[in-house]
Amino acid sequence: MADQDQADTKMLVARLRQEHDDYHAAIESMISTGCNSLQIQRLKKKKLDLKDQILKLEDLIIPNIIA
Repeated sequence: MADQDQADTKMLVARLRQEHDDYHAAIESMISTGCNSLQIQRLKKKKLDLKDQILKLEDLIIPNIIA
């Protein structure tokens, strides 16, 4: 991966991690206030999708090399 592509990917990962943290905070807040469980489940699914995206991008940056 070229240096610029790697830098762009790292920036994207950082942005997605921040978004993931925002979802986590929103979910915790909704749970504490007793919000609709369907809304909470939807946010949890989005949070999980973000985690999957982050892991895929991290694999591009640091590939698993079996020696």
